[in-house]
Amino acid sequence: MTTIDTRQQAQISIRDLHKRFGDNIVLNGVDFDVLPGQVIVIIGPSGSGKSTFLRCCNGLEMPERGDITVCGKTLLRHGKPLPEKQLNALRQDVGMVFQPFNLFPHLTVMENLCVAPVMLRVLEKVGLSSKAKAMPGSLSVGQKQRVAISRALAMSPSVMLFDEPTSALDPELVGEVLQVMKMLASEGMTMIVVTHEMGFAREVADIVVVMDGGGIVESGPPEQILTSPKNERTRQFLNAVLTRQ
Repeated sequence: MTTIDTRQQAQISIRDLHKRFGDNIVLNGVDFDVLPGQVIVIIGPSGSGKSTFLRCCNGLEMPERGDITVCGKTLLRHGKPLPEKQLNALRQDVGMVFQPFNLFPHLTVMENLCVAPVMLRVLEKVGLSSKAKAMPGSLSVGQKQRVAISRALAMSPSVMLFDEPTSALDPELVGEVLQVMKMLASEGMTMIVVTHEMGFAREVADIVVVMDGGGIVESGPPEQILTSPKNERTRQFLNAVLTRQ
């Protein structure tokens, strides 16, 4: 029987990832594959390593040990990263949206994206074409996050990484950002999303990954993880989150 190497198929492939900050072990031997077009939702308690893992996927954090392959390019091999020039080129394939929006307040929405006709199409995609000449200070918090998503999309990435994109939003603004992310998922964008939005995970995720203590506790289809988790730590986390929602 022929063995299929999923790392050859994966858009992102992670092996034996280790990261520490001082004496604090943040990632402890993580193995992970994301196939093209998959939507992976990562959940877990604060401090479990979710955001650090996401930042390792595009080289914003460099682990002490492990292998990372992104879009067929080796970002990290045996703990040795790509040279900075090649790393910057690789990041063009990986768009990232953070909790804070990181917009330039002195530039208009269009200038934040870099002026080009194609940018108008990106703004149309997220429902903000009428705001191209607006200043960030005049936008709602939800609109600012949609501009941040537009900026990440402007490079036509193969993969999108979302780090708690709705955590800074008031509850009534969460829906407009999640709607944009659902649209991207429906168009086949490969996505890794760190979130506490369990409804989004249930509706959009192909795989839900639960992290705790710097490792993956369990993973599987959203219906299985969110309804019948096998791990006690997952059950405790979900009980706490769903009680708040």
